[in-house]
Amino acid sequence: MSRLQAWARDLGMGARFAFGGGREGWIRTLLTGVGVGLGVALLLISTAIPGALAARYERGDARSTMSSEQPDTPGPDTLLITRINQTYRDKDIEGYALRAEGPRAPLPPGLTRLPAAGELAVSPALGELLKSSEGALLRERLAGPVGETIGDPGLVGPGELLFYLGSDSLAKSGPTDYRVDRVTAFGHDVAREGLDPVLMLMVVLTFVALLMPVAVFIATAVRFGGERRDRRLAALRLVGADSRMVRRIAAGEALAGSLVGLVLGAGFFAVGRSLVGSVSLRQRSVFPADLDPAPWLAALVAVAVPAAAVAVTLFALRGVVIEPLGVVRTARPARRRIWWRLLLPLVGVGLLLPLGGRGNDHGRFNQWQVSGGVVLLLVGITVLLPWLLERFVGKASGGPVSWQLAVRRLQIDSGGAARLVNGIAVAVAGAVALQMFFAGVEGDYTKSTGQDPARAAVAVMVHGGTGGGMDGLAGRIAAVPGVTRAVPLTSTQAAHRMPAEEETVQMTIGTCDALGEVAVLDSCTDGDAFLLTASASASGDGFYGGTARAGDELFIGDVRWTGSATADDPAPAKWTVPAGTRAVPGREDPTGALRSGLLVTPSAAPKELGDFADMRIFVQVDESGPDVLDRARNAVFASDPLVTAMTLREHQQAAGFSSVRTGLFFGAAAVLVLIGGSLFVSQLEQLRERRKLLSSLVAFGTRRSTLSLSVLWQTAVPIALGLLLAACVGVGLGAVLTSMAAQPVRVDWPSVLGMTGVGAGVVAAVTLLSLPPLLRLMRPDGLRTE
Repeated sequence: MSRLQAWARDLGMGARFAFGGGREGWIRTLLTGVGVGLGVALLLISTAIPGALAARYERGDARSTMSSEQPDTPGPDTLLITRINQTYRDKDIEGYALRAEGPRAPLPPGLTRLPAAGELAVSPALGELLKSSEGALLRERLAGPVGETIGDPGLVGPGELLFYLGSDSLAKSGPTDYRVDRVTAFGHDVAREGLDPVLMLMVVLTFVALLMPVAVFIATAVRFGGERRDRRLAALRLVGADSRMVRRIAAGEALAGSLVGLVLGAGFFAVGRSLVGSVSLRQRSVFPADLDPAPWLAALVAVAVPAAAVAVTLFALRGVVIEPLGVVRTARPARRRIWWRLLLPLVGVGLLLPLGGRGNDHGRFNQWQVSGGVVLLLVGITVLLPWLLERFVGKASGGPVSWQLAVRRLQIDSGGAARLVNGIAVAVAGAVALQMFFAGVEGDYTKSTGQDPARAAVAVMVHGGTGGGMDGLAGRIAAVPGVTRAVPLTSTQAAHRMPAEEETVQMTIGTCDALGEVAVLDSCTDGDAFLLTASASASGDGFYGGTARAGDELFIGDVRWTGSATADDPAPAKWTVPAGTRAVPGREDPTGALRSGLLVTPSAAPKELGDFADMRIFVQVDESGPDVLDRARNAVFASDPLVTAMTLREHQQAAGFSSVRTGLFFGAAAVLVLIGGSLFVSQLEQLRERRKLLSSLVAFGTRRSTLSLSVLWQTAVPIALGLLLAACVGVGLGAVLTSMAAQPVRVDWPSVLGMTGVGAGVVAAVTLLSLPPLLRLMRPDGLRTE
């Protein structure tokens, strides 16, 4: 018989033992299949994530107008569109106002017709929000009738909040009116900018750190039932099987369990895929149809998992002598050696250290070198933990009975206890390293906006119109309960001659109270005018930008105007700078802008500003009141949907960094589910293996509380050592990764303690869930056997 035939025969016999070994056999196979299946499901999801993200980008580009043709004049196929994004509580809502200029105006993806004037087309998620009790205030803002629900082709994800509002008053004043676009089609074909080297390094690290626990869990799952399996193999030796044959039979059992795991994993993936549409993290969601793994990646998983199961089983049996009269594993094992266990993390560090200090200035990192170094460091945890646990329990003695029972059990099988927590230790180490790395580079991707939310929570920005309308809007906002102050400022351009060719003069008009937001005024009464200097510390001659003196004659409005005056398009008006205009130091307004030019109070200001004035209202609120900001936004939207109400924030994060961090949240959530599920299955398998031992102890009078505490200690000791080792390795890996990004190494202790606490919390939850089956196993009738 050839070697291949011998392998096929023995693997087939092992598969028959897995499925035909009675209740014990198929329960063991099922547990193995569930453990492997959870890992396979997450692997399939991971392989599908790049395609899902690409599909999101494609649908977002399909409805974009950034690269669309924009004619200057209306036509039968033109559409006016402008962005009117909204914020509701902590949710961002994307919105557009539309008006067709011809019968063949293009339709946004996902719509069958354009909404009529005042009518809304909303995404399913926004429709549900509007109908819910949580969306009561939003219904006041988006009060128009909902005529259509946006279809999937027009959405980047099922949880997206998006609306289109039909308008009959939307207009584009000319080519220089950048608020409104005139387009003939939807679609954005500009190549997407790639991630910089550090962000790409983040992506690689995220995938490696999140998938390593999966591999560890799969390797653990295929070794379920190891002790019972070895006793069966000893029986096979008694009837004539040689040592190589029994190892191949054991590999066949593991192969059968892994194949069951592949089937269950495909089922878990299908269930998870069907549920993913209802999950939204940080307002990011994925359509189930987009979660479609590449065929070659799915085939790789289908081949790699069974092959790994066979390899892990043969590796586990390398030091086990299976003889006809028993398994020599039950003898006192040799002490584990430390030297070769340190080689893996040392080689990993050796691969990563040469990349230190590169940052974004030296091109992309070698992904294989980075992945190899991180994998070796994380795998180092799985080989160091058994040695650490053996040394700890080897020196432990004394204590209560529950502690002694637990220590004795760990002394007998410290390797099995370490395998139970290897996965969670690797997951925590990877999470700690990633959190340190993200915290270290966050400063490069988080920019200060210069805005001051303490001075104004919202800045309302209006283009065009008249001062009277501005004052009316400010009054309506100020009347909202909880609004403590609404300060209107109007800005326009002035020039000494027409058309303006030199630097223009900025003019800001407002009450003395309002002008105090942009300048330091020692005194002010209505009728005054001021000339801004560079800063509060500058002297009267420190002017900046275009400037003017008292008595200068200026043109106000469209100072680059070159046309002929008409009733609809009058020429810019003339205005004389009042006598007594004095210099005052400027200060940044709440949005961080430092203004130049003239400050003018209302009675001294020009009477006609035309349609070229920009107006802002700075709104302060008492945030202790409920929904004050949203009531203010409702007042703004009711006045004019095109008016922008910008929430002021001190910092803004780069989109690429935010996307990678969101992906980390998705992956971390999935890994946590896997950790909990696999740990629970592992716990049940270990309890099932010790059923007769627990029943014997109860039959001899051992209290259940003592046994329960002993099981708790058996879990707590390896977990504590594993989390300690994971924290140390995670901090070390995080330090190396941070230095690779050319950032100063800083231990983010809140993240270290937080991730360690999450790992401990998952273990505590699994332990509590395993108590009911433990109590059922601790009964004397567990001694019955077939």
